[in-house]
Amino acid sequence: MTKKKIDPKDNHANQLNQNKGSDGVNQQNAKVHGNRGKQLNPNQQK
Repeated sequence: MTKKKIDPKDNHANQLNQNKGSDGVNQQNAKVHGNRGKQLNPNQQK
């Protein structure tokens, strides 16, 4: 699979798009939401 260059004008749309159903990862979305799951996990120590 080839990586496409990320276009800055698509940044906002990419941050919101999870690409559900596709066999790939939206890197911008992953970076935005990367720590969110850990923060919401009730088992995490403060």
